[in-house]
Amino acid sequence: MKDFNINIVPTGTPSIVKFEADKFLTRHENFEFKNIDEASRSPLAQQLFYLPFVKTVYIAQNFIAIEKYDIVEWADVEKEVADQIETYLNKGGEVIKQEATSSGKVPVTVYAESTPNPGVMKFVANKKLVIQSVEFKNIDDAKDAPLVQKLFHFPFVKEVFIDENYISIQKYDMADWNEITMELREFIRTYIEDGNEVLNADSIAPSATETAEEEKAKPSYEDLDDTSQQIVAILDEYIKPAVASDGGNILFDSYNEENKTVKVILQGACSGCPSSTMTLKSGIETMLRDMLRGKVEYVEAVNG
Repeated sequence: MKDFNINIVPTGTPSIVKFEADKFLTRHENFEFKNIDEASRSPLAQQLFYLPFVKTVYIAQNFIAIEKYDIVEWADVEKEVADQIETYLNKGGEVIKQEATSSGKVPVTVYAESTPNPGVMKFVANKKLVIQSVEFKNIDDAKDAPLVQKLFHFPFVKEVFIDENYISIQKYDMADWNEITMELREFIRTYIEDGNEVLNADSIAPSATETAEEEKAKPSYEDLDDTSQQIVAILDEYIKPAVASDGGNILFDSYNEENKTVKVILQGACSGCPSSTMTLKSGIETMLRDMLRGKVEYVEAVNG
């Protein structure tokens, strides 16, 4: 069993709801089925068409979107549908039947993008690579990440961070980017195009550097106090998109009510970046002070 969890996600179209999985359902392909005959390649979609209100089924890398007829309201049936999908997947049900192709390759493009950290380059793909961000400090961390293991075989690769559709690589000073960027870009493109796994199918750890016990010990969002929840919401909405565009990530670590200090974890291009201290002080700290007046005075990075 892969222990799939399905999350119900409304969309901008009232008749369509997304059922989002915490693991990949397909690799690099999207499908649309308008009836049970069209869905001959998808046993899961065929099963869903037995529900009389299902009009169209869309299957993407990590979600299933269903368009319904007007005979029912989503509020009345979405939980039942989510449970049905989750049960099907956890029983090992097939999502898409595998078909042989002439080359086995999918068209992939990868481009390199500089970041504010001179030691980090961001390699952006036109395909979704992971469902959630993951960071690797060394090759031992990468036991469940075949692509990252291969990247660490390049002697100039120091650390690797992957999020959504990009890979941030931190290098050692022994090499200049103008000497190695093309080699890394082409290696990543070819690896993905050949259909190889970025992470092993059962690897869903949010951080490769954390043990299962450490992850279990971390409080869930619901267990945080009100101020901490507000901080997480601000980081997610205002800060993460900005640092992601620079090839990095920021995670909430803790909040101390007594000294009004927020501790965060920097990943990817943000980790070890010469400008990260200024960003923390002039950007994140200022925003949290302004939005949570009297509750936050300082922001510190626990990893630099």
